[in-house]
Amino acid sequence: QLQLVESGGGLVQPGGSLRLSCIGSGFTFDYYSISWFRQAPGKEREGVSCIENIGGRSNYTDSVKGRFTISRDNDELTAYLQMNSLKPEDTGVYYCAAGPYYYCSGHPRYWGQGIQVTVSS
Repeated sequence: QLQLVESGGGLVQPGGSLRLSCIGSGFTFDYYSISWFRQAPGKEREGVSCIENIGGRSNYTDSVKGRFTISRDNDELTAYLQMNSLKPEDTGVYYCAAGPYYYCSGHPRYWGQGIQVTVSS
């Protein structure tokens, strides 16, 4: 059974940092791109970042460029989202997603359950 499990969320003050992790199981991890999406209260889910399966090519939505870094360790079946200089508008539920291709298509096939990130003083 394919699973994506996020961890590392929580409450942080503005300007702080968090690192989200996403552990994959039940599939060949290095076949697929990994994406992070987020959904703020009352808003649609949006793509935050994506990384290809091998080689590290990645992309970011404009609002997080220079603050967030996506990475992956295929040997550990884990992807990460390092979030620095967090702002209140980064608050939301963050989702890890995978596939369906090795490249970033913007439309992942597999989704984690999501984890809450709250940026507030």
